[in-house]
Amino acid sequence: MVNMKVNLLGISLDNPVLGASGCFGFGEEMAALYDLNLLGSFSFKGTTLHPRLGNPLPRIAETPSGMLNAIGLQNPGVHEVIATELPKMKGYFHKPVMANVSGFSVEEYVAVCSLLDQQDQVGWLEVNISCPNVKEGGMSFGTSPELAARVTRAVKAVCKKPIIIKLSPNVTDSALIARACEDEGADGFSLINTYVGMRIDLKTRRPVLANRTGGLSGPAVFPLALHLVRQVYKAVKVPIVGMGGIASAQDVLEMMLAGATAVQVGAASLVNPYACRDIIRDLPLVMEEYGITNISDIIGGMKD
Repeated sequence: MVNMKVNLLGISLDNPVLGASGCFGFGEEMAALYDLNLLGSFSFKGTTLHPRLGNPLPRIAETPSGMLNAIGLQNPGVHEVIATELPKMKGYFHKPVMANVSGFSVEEYVAVCSLLDQQDQVGWLEVNISCPNVKEGGMSFGTSPELAARVTRAVKAVCKKPIIIKLSPNVTDSALIARACEDEGADGFSLINTYVGMRIDLKTRRPVLANRTGGLSGPAVFPLALHLVRQVYKAVKVPIVGMGGIASAQDVLEMMLAGATAVQVGAASLVNPYACRDIIRDLPLVMEEYGITNISDIIGGMKD
């Protein structure tokens, strides 16, 4: 019998498979389909200080082997999440959940993180630094080592729970930014977030998305995600949650060999809502096929 348990920053997971933020909501819709407690955990919908309606429609477009999205962080705001969504979640998910946090200033990140850090259900805070810094001309926090480090330092000062910084792939050197965050106390990293992409409607000659550009996800980005996870794994000493195009148990093992302690499944769940369940079901058989007894033994085990 194989052992699928992993330890993510002091919390034991029954398996390394998590639902990804942005594709899992707060879990309520998925919980109507199957028992979410099969999951290692999931990262809930990106949460900001104030409610957001998101970007205008259309904001999703299909691409070969993937999809573009420009949802725009639609969410009810952190106060409503705490008052309504987390209490409902207690009815269908009985494990620690990952809280995904977004902000448009350092102060917003601090405010949201400090509130979610106090919630019993939250096991980790996943801090998405791909948001534009409105106080400094719109530059994404995640594109600058200095800005990324500033966010990390600020949220670590107000939180007791592990801080996982979610890195953008739309940078020259992900490892450099990761090291800057690690120096300020980041407990772990999740990567990759989506790549910036575009589609054009040939009839109108306009971008398909109202926002012009969107984030590319799905199987098309899986090889790119593997590369960046390996880069960051070799550059830091803290755990990594890998994501980007994972759609099978084999993909999970590849991502873990590259250096991930756990993985998140995103776009695959939009194609097949049972994707996470099916991957967890298949994982023991695939582990046996490759002679893997304890899945935690393969973390970072790729032969360079």
